[in-house]
Amino acid sequence: MELPNFYNPDMSRDINYAPDNQLLFEQAAEYRRKHNIKSASTDKRNIQLLSIDLQKDFCFQTSPLYVGGRSGTGAMDDNRRIAEMIYRNIDIISGITVTLDSHVPWQIFFATFWLDGNDQPVNAHTVITTESIKKGEYRPNPAAAHLCGGNYNWLCRQVTDYAEKLEKAGKYTLYIWPFHCLMGSRGYDLAGIIDEATMFHSFVRGVQRRPDVKGLSPFTENYSVFSPEVMTSHNGITLGERNTQTLDMLCKADAVIIVGQAASHCVKSSIDDLLDEINQRDPSLAEKVYVVRDCMSSVVIPGLVDFTDASEDAFRRFSDAGMHVVESTTDVRDWPGMKL
Repeated sequence: MELPNFYNPDMSRDINYAPDNQLLFEQAAEYRRKHNIKSASTDKRNIQLLSIDLQKDFCFQTSPLYVGGRSGTGAMDDNRRIAEMIYRNIDIISGITVTLDSHVPWQIFFATFWLDGNDQPVNAHTVITTESIKKGEYRPNPAAAHLCGGNYNWLCRQVTDYAEKLEKAGKYTLYIWPFHCLMGSRGYDLAGIIDEATMFHSFVRGVQRRPDVKGLSPFTENYSVFSPEVMTSHNGITLGERNTQTLDMLCKADAVIIVGQAASHCVKSSIDDLLDEINQRDPSLAEKVYVVRDCMSSVVIPGLVDFTDASEDAFRRFSDAGMHVVESTTDVRDWPGMKL
């Protein structure tokens, strides 16, 4: 499919860009007529696009948690490629789910939640281990006890239990992130070029753009759209639930295309959970999942952290499990096993 007239790839670098939805709606009608595009409800094959956390706080160099990758322009370049992939395949993509990392000011991975050994707030990018908590190097901020009815003793037991469970799972250690994706803030919004492409798809195909909110629990991280990192507290209280609705929808699709940020964290965790679900149902279902490698980047903070190698290891693991690791520069119709 041809790119629509309004599309400007330079908007992938403009944090202030926002589409005109009324204009998009009007142009979608003309585009649909011109190319004789049918409603998604008539698709013979159900091809779903899962777009993970393409929000402003991850996608621009001035953002607090910019996913620049090693190139330094990672998320911005990814968004341009994602938008173009949506436009060029708008006639075959049946539905789009946009996940939204959703936070409030007091959560276990924000500086509000913690004090150091000198009773000072911790800095972003601090790693807090079970051992450091037990040594008294870090403790929960007493002000955070408002999240559990004022029971500070419960809170102290809970953070130790949480750190232990994270480390036992072997995926992550508790990491203090910069404030990001706070609901109601500008950084919570989708990057304009992604908002535009996904809305245009919705108008052209006559299908709902499907939002999926994650990450609101104060006591657990929620990298994956499908599950929190820790499900229960030290005394059995539920901290979060598995997103069975989206898992079921994707497992029933004929093909699932995955893009988003960051490859090293939310994308990797989401695919891990999807793969776990697939393996429980039917391992051969992995063959219908397409991880678009050049439409996601890793968290790289020069001089501090570089998670690129973790992403590369994950790509190899997903491929070994039967998923397809592909590039957007290859025509979707030429992706292995993609039957249209």
